[in-house]
Amino acid sequence: MLLVAAAALAGCGTVMNGVGGSGVSQTSETEDNQFAASPANISSLSSVIQRNPSDPQAYNMRGSVFGQAGRNDEALADFNKAISLDPNYAQAYANRGLIYRKTGKLDQALADYNKALALDQNYPVAYLGRGVVYRLRKQPFDAFKDFNQAISIRPDNAEAYYNRGLLYQSQRQYQYAIDDFSTSIGLSQSQSEPYIARGLSYMAINDLKAAAGDLDEAVGVEPQSLQAWTTRAFVYERMGDKEKAAGSYARALNIKSDHEPAKQGFARVGGKMGQTYQTF
Repeated sequence: MLLVAAAALAGCGTVMNGVGGSGVSQTSETEDNQFAASPANISSLSSVIQRNPSDPQAYNMRGSVFGQAGRNDEALADFNKAISLDPNYAQAYANRGLIYRKTGKLDQALADYNKALALDQNYPVAYLGRGVVYRLRKQPFDAFKDFNQAISIRPDNAEAYYNRGLLYQSQRQYQYAIDDFSTSIGLSQSQSEPYIARGLSYMAINDLKAAAGDLDEAVGVEPQSLQAWTTRAFVYERMGDKEKAAGSYARALNIKSDHEPAKQGFARVGGKMGQTYQTF
């Protein structure tokens, strides 16, 4: 039962939003992601394109910002334009591959990552992205090779360790998963996903105290993470701490009132709407 629950929770988020933090790599799956996904920056980049309509980098940069904002069709249009202007633009292929993957078009994503790597055999972003596609396609051996290659090229790539950890976790190699999640966290403490994933692996080996510690960190890093609060609640429920479990389920329901795992968990621990719970 634990493994089923853990797998379901882990499936909510398989790719980090990005990495960062003081003194660590900014390598992520989206190139040119130094621009925040704001209307002002989109407007600024649009002005650049108006002045330089034949500049593929400008389209690639704006496409990255559109992608961060969830405006996938506009992102694809910009990446297509960048590639039409420069058919050898590896970054644009990798960025377009990410959009295809996010929208479930795995065959097209794979083709774009393959093209990016044909253009640049030492491109860690493309190995990382292709590895995720292979993992989603249930090709663990191919995914493992690509994550290893991404790490070999950029040993400070937090996302690559995180995704390789997810692969180990899916194969129930929990200690290897924990080691990779720990490395990812050491490189970047700004994302909740590695804490959640490591917590789930600790749960799988029945180290509930360590799991609880990770989920405490996860909700501290991202207080609005539905996945973090729901998973934290599940950990404390297993520990028999119904007060913290109910409080965590309640926090999840405050974020999304119809979230079924939180609704069921809140009922299981005897939670009552309108009642105040000690969360920490």
